[in-house]
Formats: sequence, C-alpha cells, structure tokens
Amino acid sequence: MYISARERKILELLLARDEESTVKDLADELQVSSRTVHRDLKGVEEILKEYDLGLNKKSGIGIQIVGNKEVKETLKLFLFNLSHNEYTPEERQTIILSELLDSTEPVKLMSLANDLNVTIATISNDLNKVEERLAMFDLHLLRKRGYGVEITGSESAKRKAMSKHIIENIDEFELISMIKETIQKKSTQAIDTITDRLLGLVDKKKLLIIERQIDHIKNDLPYSIADSAYIGLVVHLALAIERIQQGEDINFDSDYLETLKESKEFKVAEKIVAGLEEIFRIKISHGEIGYITMHLLGAKHRNDHDDLLEDTSLQIGLVAQKLIRFVSSEIDIDLTGNLSLFQGLVAHLRPALYRLKQNMGISNPLLSRIEQDYQEMFSVIEKGVVEIFPEFSVPKEEIGYLVMHFASSLLNREEVKELKTLVVCSSGIGSSKMLSTKLEQEISGIKTVNASLFDLDSIDVDKFDAIISTIPLRNFRKEHLVVSPLLSGTEVDKVKRFLLDKQHKVDKSTTKVKSHKGQIESGEFIQKMSIVKNYSSAIYQILSGFTFSIEQERSQIQGILEKACESLLSQNVIYDAKKVLADLLKREEVGGLGIPGTSLALYHTRSESVQAPSFTVTRMKNPLELKGMDGSNVEISTILLMLSPMNTNEETLEILSGISSLIIRDENCTEQFQSGDEQSILNIITKELKSIYENSTTN
Repeated sequence: MYISARERKILELLLARDEESTVKDLADELQVSSRTVHRDLKGVEEILKEYDLGLNKKSGIGIQIVGNKEVKETLKLFLFNLSHNEYTPEERQTIILSELLDSTEPVKLMSLANDLNVTIATISNDLNKVEERLAMFDLHLLRKRGYGVEITGSESAKRKAMSKHIIENIDEFELISMIKETIQKKSTQAIDTITDRLLGLVDKKKLLIIERQIDHIKNDLPYSIADSAYIGLVVHLALAIERIQQGEDINFDSDYLETLKESKEFKVAEKIVAGLEEIFRIKISHGEIGYITMHLLGAKHRNDHDDLLEDTSLQIGLVAQKLIRFVSSEIDIDLTGNLSLFQGLVAHLRPALYRLKQNMGISNPLLSRIEQDYQEMFSVIEKGVVEIFPEFSVPKEEIGYLVMHFASSLLNREEVKELKTLVVCSSGIGSSKMLSTKLEQEISGIKTVNASLFDLDSIDVDKFDAIISTIPLRNFRKEHLVVSPLLSGTEVDKVKRFLLDKQHKVDKSTTKVKSHKGQIESGEFIQKMSIVKNYSSAIYQILSGFTFSIEQERSQIQGILEKACESLLSQNVIYDAKKVLADLLKREEVGGLGIPGTSLALYHTRSESVQAPSFTVTRMKNPLELKGMDGSNVEISTILLMLSPMNTNEETLEILSGISSLIIRDENCTEQFQSGDEQSILNIITKELKSIYENSTTN
C-alpha cells in the first residue's frame, strides 16, 4: 500500500496522542494549510480501514484514531519499519545533512538524488536549505560541478553540528531508551527511518559503553546531571571517538584550557578519558578533555539552595530577579517574592548562561507544546531575554525551559497532600516540576516527588503510592501511568481515575498493616521533627547571633573583616578567626563581591572553621571602592557577612539562601539593607525566615 509522506506524518501524530487533535494543530505541526490536511485525511481513513481502525471526528473538539489498542501498536510498528517511498522536504534535508556530516569525501548529487528518489534539481534546492542550517555553526558547503558537495569548516564546528543534529531530530526517550538498553528489539528487516540515518553518525555500541563509563564517575561530581545534558555528553563522546578513529583531531584554546584545568570537572573528564582510552585503545588529546569539561560544566543540575551559596550566586541571582521583575511587570502579577521560582531560576541559569557563553546547544523535546500552550508567556520571556541578555542570542529551547519555571510558579498553590506520587520525566530541567505543580493544582490529596529516568535505578519505588511518567517505562516492574508533561484536560481525568484506584489499594493496604501503623507513624513523625529541629536551630542561631555594627574609622576591607571575625569568635560562632578571614579573602580573589547597582558587598563562605550559620551587617561611615560581581568598581558602604559550616543540613542551606535572595528581591528590600537601621534589617530577615519556616513545616 502506498503512503505519502504527509499521510505517514499525520498517522504518526495521531497515534502518539491519547487525546483529540484539531486539524489546525496538525496543519501547524506539518507547516501546511488546514485545507491540505483535510484533503490528506481521506487517504488516512483508507489506511486505517485496512487495520480495522477508525477516525473519530468531533466538531469543535478534534479528531482521534479509535480502535483496538494492540492494532494501533501494530500500525505504529508498520510505520516505524516502513521503507519510506516519499520524504517530506525537512526529512530529505535532515538525511542529506547526515550524509554530508558522515562523509570524509565529496558526495555526488546524483548519488543523493537516487538515494532519495528525487531529481537533482530538488537535491540542489534542498542543499540551499542545508547551507542555512550549517551557517549557525560557521560551516559551509563546497559545491563544484563534477566534484560533488562537501562540508568545510573546523572539526569542532562539525562535532557541534552533528551533536545538535542528532539531539534535535531524535526523540529524547528513544535515545535514553537505547542508551539504557530497554528499547524493544526492532524488526530485523531493512528499515530506512530518519532515526536510523541519524544514528548512522555514531555506533550504538559506543553509546552503551560510554554511558557506563559516565555512570561510573557520576558520584565524583558534587551535583547531579540533567538527563538532557547527560544525553548531550554521551552523544558528544560517541562522536568524538568516531572522529578520532577516523584520524580527526580538535583544536582548543590553550589559555582557556589552562583555566579549565583548575576545575573539579576537568579531573572528572580526565577520569572518563582514561577509561575510554583503555577500552577503545586510542589516544585522546587534552583538547578533547577540555570539551568534555565544558559539557560537564554546562550539565549542572544542582540543589536550588546550595546553588545560592556558590561564588557566582548573587550575580546570577541579580539576573534572575531582573527576569522575574520584567515578567511580573508584563503580566501584571507580582512574582518577586516567590522564593521557589527564584531558587529554581538560579539553579537553571547557572549552567544555561555557561552554555550560552560557550555556544553549546540543549534539546527541549517539549518546545512545540510549550509554544502552543503558553503563547503569551513564551512571547513575554522571548522579549525579556533580549533585554536582560543583550550579549547572547538565546535559543528557543532555553526560552522554553524558562517558560516552564514561570508557568509552574503561576500554577502553584498550597494544598493538603496525602497520596505520595513519583513523577518521572526524561528531562531533568523544569519538566518534572511543571508536571508536579499541575498535578498538585488539579488534584487534591497528592504529594509529588520528582525523578529523572536515570535516577530510577537508585530510587526505592515501593515507597510511593503511585507512579506517573512522561515516557513509557519499558521493563519497569511497577504499574505506572504515562501522560504528557503539560497534562491535557483528558489526561487530568485519566490521572484522577488512576489515583483513585491507587488510593483504594493504599486504604486496603493500610487496613491490613494496622498492627504496624504505630511504628510507621512514629518513624515519619521523628523524621518530621528532625526537619523542624533543623529549621528552628538554624533560624535561632542566625537571629540570636545577628549583629549590626558601625565602622567609624577609615579602614580597609581586611581590617573590617578581621574585626567581624574576632567578634564571631568571641560568640563561639567560629572556631578560628584567622582561617575564616583567609577563606573570605581567598573568595574575594576569585571575583568581585560588590553587588552592582547597590552600595552593598556580600562576603560569604562555607568553612570547616565555622561552627554555626551566621549573618551580620557592618555599616561604614567612610565608603570603600570594591570590585563588583560584574567586574566594575562599586562604592560600598555596607558589608554583609554570611557564614555557613562546610557540612550542614539542607534546611540550614535553605535558610541562608532565603536571606541571599531577600537582599536582591526588590528595590524595597535592597534599600533596607543599604540604609536601614539594625531593627529594620532584623525585622525584614525575621519576616522572611518566619515565612520559610511556616511554609516548610506545614506541608
């Protein structure tokens, strides 16, 4: 049976969705008119009849494939294994780009035309589009009559193009599944899908070997890696090994390489490379290690609270608050006091800004849905990033993730949570939080915990009453429900039914184990009391130890800090004043601590010599000129000093990060820290910590 390219695409789109799709939705996805889709639907219905399936059309709602679920899966497999008689122009261009990137010599136009079953004129036109795609990587097409066509440019640019090409065009779950060896075995017959063409750029066995190597060193990093960045790193390494084996090498700026060598990530990259050199029996250059380091630096998926106490935290915090203020102004809703939004943005922006600086891409499999479902917010943030990041060209994929953070904060509301639900998403950046928030907004009596697909092996899934995932969890022993990350209306009903069934089972289970109930409740109660104690202790130590001093004499910063440390030593807040002073001055050498646009400087450190969390303020009669976080000189009249023990609990970090965010939350808060007296500053801190305590201990 003949199936046109558009008919195949329409079938694939409809089979991938449980809910109805409008003709306009399909037209937008295919970039054709609604009239064209209506015309193609006749052919689609004929194909469905062959499989005893139907097309249900509801006026004003949309269309949906109806029939036996197993038959639908059979049709999906048929389409997947279909030897394509016809490709869409975009698919042709994707295949051409794959062929050219993979080839080490010129490719003849006639060869491409025969391969794709089109004329040389069509191939020539497609090459114009391919050249546009390559331009963003500073790559070019060399075309000569009788010679053929080839890509020219640096090896590093070709690697970036290959990596982005694979990640953009292959479904993220398909890549993760293949890496994790859970994908179902495909038919052994010859297949000619876009995915197979793209994966021709890398050896699938290499992907599996590399994933295992990265898995071995994951614990060496002081943070987890988001799945989307994890995939990027695996694909980059697979491509690197392929190209090294072909005799290609990469150039890397020697000065920048020396800078990277100082980082923890470089040591981890060296460990990865040592394992790969032994397995593949190849020599990997320091330049390659530099690129792996960059991927690790761009892959941070950190704890929100911990992030705010790091070196560049306030600088990124300032940017995050600028974006929050911009969005608040545009949508006329004040989000400046939303600590969860602020912390989430800081955690996301650190690696995002690094990626932008290094021109590293990121995939966002939800982009089309985000643009469709959150058009207004997408437009607002698209405008905001131009104003706040004028030095960068921020791609839509990054904008999409920022939209998810804001959409999540707008959906969020406090409710009593009882049913513990694990939410699994393939992407670790925002999508799980988005789905969790929407679930908690739509369904009362639910408490969500987020996890990525790569986390599943290390999670005790038996602790959860229900599991909801945005991707099919093949070979997974527990029952779970698959929904889209943006949760459509029909999916909400499906989730409610699923959870009601789970609640019934939980209730029955609770009745059966009534004799153990006291033991279970006491354990949970003790854990909750431990958390309450941590919050209470940190808040008490910070508020009772708060001091506000005025420096009358003209002093240098070292003298002011020395005096503050001696005072804290006498209060038993620190063990060693000289060591803490040295840590603070060492931190200053790394980069400026003056907060741009203010008269404030925030000196902070986590040290083995600190006994208890502390926040103190010194106001100077004679301002000092210090280096700002943005590199400019800032006139400082108030020194803020924040100290934390090196090894402390999550609750203490949350309290300190709350104070960090408060300093730059809005103009009123900043003004209080700049010119307020002791009582007014203590009042604003007390109010903030009281809010954190109440929100955290009542949920």
